[in-house]
Amino acid sequence: MRDMFNAALKDAIKAGDKRRVATLRLITAAVKDRDIAARSEGKDAVSDQEILQILAKMIKQRRESATTYEEAGRLELAAQEREELEIIESFMPKQLGEDETRAACQQIIADLNAGGLKDMGKCMGALKEKYAGQMDFSQASKAVKDLLS
Repeated sequence: MRDMFNAALKDAIKAGDKRRVATLRLITAAVKDRDIAARSEGKDAVSDQEILQILAKMIKQRRESATTYEEAGRLELAAQEREELEIIESFMPKQLGEDETRAACQQIIADLNAGGLKDMGKCMGALKEKYAGQMDFSQASKAVKDLLS
């Protein structure tokens, strides 16, 4: 994934796309920060799986910021956040739809033989491991809670 970010950054610089350049630099900085933190803990560089988690966190932050800016009447800043959001999302795997998410939740519950809400954490952990970057986990959490109730 790192090579993909670097290639995209070079292309954006050549194209003169300032928003894309800035966003890609934010992504690479976030990955480097996580690499440094991992090295200080004696671990190797972060995996692609962890990079997907970083991107998911950035997406969530951009959505929240855009909503906040819209509520405050700062539409130009909200538009900027949405542009960054689209750029970051372009590096994520295809997102599962609502029906696919529910089906994945049902499958995990069946695989783990989950019997009640006490197993929700175990189910969510398995979903995050198997579907990192592919689903909205707040939506998945609601589905798991409904299915376990």
